[in-house]
Amino acid sequence: MYVIVVGAGKVGVNLTRELIEQEHEVTLIEQNRTRYVAVEQELEHSIQHGDASELWVLERAGIERADMVIAVTGDDEDNILICQVAKEKYGADRIIARVNNPRNRPHFDLLGIKPVVSATDLILRLLEHEVPHRNMVHLLDLEEERIEIIEVRLGEDSPVVGRTVGEIDTPDRTLLISILREGVGFVPTVNSELRAGDDVLMVLDPRQEEELKRRLGA
Repeated sequence: MYVIVVGAGKVGVNLTRELIEQEHEVTLIEQNRTRYVAVEQELEHSIQHGDASELWVLERAGIERADMVIAVTGDDEDNILICQVAKEKYGADRIIARVNNPRNRPHFDLLGIKPVVSATDLILRLLEHEVPHRNMVHLLDLEEERIEIIEVRLGEDSPVVGRTVGEIDTPDRTLLISILREGVGFVPTVNSELRAGDDVLMVLDPRQEEELKRRLGA
């Protein structure tokens, strides 16, 4: 692929380095001259200096042929603008935006800028996963595709405890894909028995979430 990355902070530089190692063609764009000079010594021709919110900078980087545009600057407004321009003016099929402040997430959603990556949200997800009293944790949400993966802790009073995977009645468009038991995960068969304390991973249509919670007693 040809990828344009905007923002030469630690995220942008590390991402560019990894993409180059995977043999992708990458152009990193950085607005700050001092930062550009520091990074240019390592990345050489793979980095350009300029403000990616200006069209001529994006065009110089070859946005017309870019397979993906990734905006990871420290400014959410810049990330929104860059992705919006790439998508609407240049028809970029794949864009990824960094969200620095989770409170700005609705602005990205409103403009149809997806997917977005928020370090704060990712850390909160990990924290939720490690807190034992939480009955349900969202591990992955693909809103546009209407798919999510959740982890559900089965309590002593769950109606499915003691039943096999083949015996439980789950809503349509849901699938049990894994069981985590005492720190070890495995892919179950229809004969696998569910036990209290199990963490079950489910793939489902988000519209079925409430019904699934009811049936699992979450």
